[in-house]
Amino acid sequence: MVLFVKKMSRKRSLLEIHFAVLLFGLAGLFGKLITLSPIIIVFGRVIFASIALGFFLLVIGQKIRISLKREYFLLGILGIILSFHWISFFQSIKVSTVAIGLLSYSSFPIFTAFLEPLILREKFDLKDLFISIIAFAGIFIIIPEFEIANKVTQGVLWGLASGLSFSFLSIINRNLSQKYSSLIIAFFQDSIAAILLFPAFLFLKPIIDFKNFFWLVILGVVCTALSHTLFIKGMRYIKARSASIISTFEPIYAIILAILFLKEIPDLRTFLGGLLIISAVLVVTARRE
Repeated sequence: MVLFVKKMSRKRSLLEIHFAVLLFGLAGLFGKLITLSPIIIVFGRVIFASIALGFFLLVIGQKIRISLKREYFLLGILGIILSFHWISFFQSIKVSTVAIGLLSYSSFPIFTAFLEPLILREKFDLKDLFISIIAFAGIFIIIPEFEIANKVTQGVLWGLASGLSFSFLSIINRNLSQKYSSLIIAFFQDSIAAILLFPAFLFLKPIIDFKNFFWLVILGVVCTALSHTLFIKGMRYIKARSASIISTFEPIYAIILAILFLKEIPDLRTFLGGLLIISAVLVVTARRE
């Protein structure tokens, strides 16, 4: 009976993680659905995400506080990086397609494989170099011409900037995650990002109609706060290695959703390049967990 319960719990956790990754991928579609600038999209996302996360933390009775003052400074830096990461992510999708944005952003484990040994002074594995060459070969296949005026090239460059910034975010978060839950870290980072972007909101003075407001709420509450909560919850019975590998499905889910709802069908170059990128990311993720 105990074995059966554990087996069912593991299956439920797998479904929770897959659904969380599906919601992460769904977030990419909002770059097309919301007719606002990437800065305003991110501001709306972090506002509603921080409110939802704060409410959830209060419901479960978890204290919302950081023990050391210097860690608030670190969270401030992470809030800046998070803001840039999401702005560049949505900018990539705005100028190109969901597929281009997600595939180029999903290169972040490759950046991490290089940056982590440098920042944390760990041993560099030469096998990661070969895997990285495969990933960037996929990126070169996607780019039709090396012209900044080309929309696909712009999308890839913004996507790579998003992936690079997320890599820094992940590495710096490693130390904090040893002391605080991911929900606490996400709450503070989203809240700080909201404070940082508030002046931009006042300066741009966007006109937000009901449709855009509704999509912003869904993006912040469902695709950010809920997805993050489900992912953490699913980790209870699933190893970090398995969860990381499942996370590589994010661009696949996003592309399928974009085909279904936006009628964005990737061309052959994007498909072949994406296949190389996802394969390389899957290998490097499996190796490093």
